[in-house]
Amino acid sequence: MGQFVFKLPDVGEGIAEAEIVAWHAEIGQEIREDDPLIDVMTDKATVEISSPVSGRVLSRHGEVGAMAAIGSEIVVIETQAASGKRPGNGHMMPSGMAARRQPIVTEKTPRLAQASGGKILASPAVRARLVALGIDPHEISGSGPEGRIEHADLDGVLTRTRMRVAKSSSSPAADVIDEVKVIGLRRQIAERMLESKRRIPHFSYVEEIDVTALEALRADLNGAVSEAGRLTLLPFLILAIVRAIAEHPGVNAHYDDKAGLIRRHSAVHVGVATQTPRGLVVPVVRHAETLSLRVLASEIARLSELARNGKAGRELLTGSTITVSSLGPLGGIMATPIINPPEVAIVGVNKIVERPVVQAGQVAIAKLMNLSSSFDHRVVDGFDAASFIKGIKAELEAPGRLLAA
Repeated sequence: MGQFVFKLPDVGEGIAEAEIVAWHAEIGQEIREDDPLIDVMTDKATVEISSPVSGRVLSRHGEVGAMAAIGSEIVVIETQAASGKRPGNGHMMPSGMAARRQPIVTEKTPRLAQASGGKILASPAVRARLVALGIDPHEISGSGPEGRIEHADLDGVLTRTRMRVAKSSSSPAADVIDEVKVIGLRRQIAERMLESKRRIPHFSYVEEIDVTALEALRADLNGAVSEAGRLTLLPFLILAIVRAIAEHPGVNAHYDDKAGLIRRHSAVHVGVATQTPRGLVVPVVRHAETLSLRVLASEIARLSELARNGKAGRELLTGSTITVSSLGPLGGIMATPIINPPEVAIVGVNKIVERPVVQAGQVAIAKLMNLSSSFDHRVVDGFDAASFIKGIKAELEAPGRLLAA
């Protein structure tokens, strides 16, 4: 018998530490070489690390949500001397081995193994919540693809439990507290939003847009296509942003406040804020200035689908120069969107409403929509911000120009 001391390998991103988001092996459990051992997260990317040896887990170091330094000891495995592996006491898995075995993906979908060991199909965050709530995952029918267990499924279990408690007791129902640990992507979002609001003096600006003509054009273009090819408002908005940036390049920039540098970009890489079951992610439409309306729509749909399914890799989630945020029909009448650093501008879409307006002395019904935008006031003056949004307004209110080359 021997002991293999497994240390956290370099996952290939030049980082010093990673967050533990899930354990796949318990103390005392027998595992085989290449069995999933631990999930760690770095900058919105989750890496599943496999065991380099077969044996029994003697100890684990680090709870879910804790940060582990690269090269630090995380697991000790008791191995058979005849296993053919080098004696592991004090040995470390070669740097990068784990990362080569499992590609870096964003909030990856864990392997479904109902046919290979009874493992559960669920994200690391859902797995952690299952353990925290003491729920047997085999008693849950997942509503996601291929039976994947989602947060909504756990919410349903909690709701049914509360109803049973209420029906079985004549006294007032007990207060059932569901504690959800802030880890993984949710913690990444929280820290990033806090840093943005703490460091960036946000200047917000709201402008009303008459989209009556735009909606008529969109309906006409959608009349001859299938549901899958229907145009939403976003590709029109991104085209309008590209046109407005040509006149106001200062908003398509990164601000490095530590170096005291503003880096203006000629390429327009638009981040599209996308809500997913795991939280908000921002896939990037690259070189939007070169794309037609239909190509933009197709690219937005492709990236959003990858993001929602947890298949958008880090290369698709970085490098944006300006961000668009939309809550769709839930958009309300205004918002104060938070800037995605190191960018200096974000444009938010509110819902479309019909209201009476006065046009040429006559009352008419128009379709109106607000754009709620925020700017880094350290580098974008209020006049420039307002002028930029006015430029977007001009393009959206004369939508025929957006189809011109």
